[in-house]
Amino acid sequence: MTQVCVRDTQHEMGYLMKLIRLNKQQLVVIAAGSVFVALLGFVAFQMGPLAPTKLTVAQVKSESLTPAVFGIGSVEARQSWLMGPTQSGRVLKVHVDVGQSVKTGQVLAEMDPIDLDQRIQAQEAALAKASSVEMAAKAQLADSQAKRELASANLARYQSLVTQNFISSAALESRVQEQHSADAAYRAAQANLQAAKQDTNRLQAERAGAMQQKQNSRLLAPADAIVVSRDAESGSTVVAGQPVIRLFDPKSLWVKLRVDQARSSGLVSGLPAQIVLRSQAAKTWEGKVERVELQADAVTEERIAHIGFDSMPDSLSLGEMAEVTLQLKPIAQAMVLPQASVQTNEGRTGVWRLKEGALAFMPVQWGATTLDGQVQVLSGLALDDTVVVYSEKPLSEGVRFKVVDALVKKAQP
Repeated sequence: MTQVCVRDTQHEMGYLMKLIRLNKQQLVVIAAGSVFVALLGFVAFQMGPLAPTKLTVAQVKSESLTPAVFGIGSVEARQSWLMGPTQSGRVLKVHVDVGQSVKTGQVLAEMDPIDLDQRIQAQEAALAKASSVEMAAKAQLADSQAKRELASANLARYQSLVTQNFISSAALESRVQEQHSADAAYRAAQANLQAAKQDTNRLQAERAGAMQQKQNSRLLAPADAIVVSRDAESGSTVVAGQPVIRLFDPKSLWVKLRVDQARSSGLVSGLPAQIVLRSQAAKTWEGKVERVELQADAVTEERIAHIGFDSMPDSLSLGEMAEVTLQLKPIAQAMVLPQASVQTNEGRTGVWRLKEGALAFMPVQWGATTLDGQVQVLSGLALDDTVVVYSEKPLSEGVRFKVVDALVKKAQP
């Protein structure tokens, strides 16, 4: 009996020790699981997708503002010419080359006159014949005038004789008929002379047109200029108005500037400008706005202005790119924010304002901007208001956030 009790006791003690070991393992597993869950929650709420959005802020300040407008443009010529024939034909010879300077009236190119010389000769012969016909008509008019005067004198004499009863009335009628015939012949001679003169005038006009057409076959420089390009060579056939030579006035070069419409406030003629040419990046040229076009580019949403040089640069080429900075009138005191704080939310432009620990989107009316990233606040905010400048993710009302000094850019994998 005693041995049986001892074995039972030993069995129960073993079972109890085994149970204790199992409970310790479960406790370790539970504790490890709790730590993992806590760590996972910490990562999710502090570093993961549920973490607050990090953002940087700035305050609305009052300071002086020097606004400016920046744009990209290209060098163009205010005065340029496309020299081409007034009618279709073949290019006979081109006398100038690209880059060559030409003087007013200088022959640039010649068109083949084809049969113009023969046509002019034929018109001159026809004009000579018409002159002869006109002289004959004048002689006929003089003859008819003399016969008319003679008939008038005879009629007057016969009328006097009839009054004195020296001749019969029948003899007077023949003189009246002679007078009518002379008058008709005179009018016919006048008409012939007028027709001859009109024919002469017509032939003179045709000859002048042919001469002008021959002169137009020689393309002459309209002003002192430089040849930009030769668009046709000798032997080429061109149509009326097609350019053969392109010219430009080197003194009329300016920059055609394109400015974003959103940044073009204050763009007017007369503004001072600083121009940096692509070929001379180390030097800044002074200029001013000479013209602002009324029609903007609806596709690129840009306004177009033309900037003239105060002194013309050397070795300037057409089409060269240029960077232009326009200085606007300084503003003594203005509410200013970093331009990076400007956001668009639901079609409205404004900023995310931070007030009493909550974010709210505030529509703002903006004014002038500067090249160093500052923008003028006209309405919608008050001095010392705190606004969001940068944020890790797009913001919305009620989002969890955390204000930091700076955002660290994540490394790309």
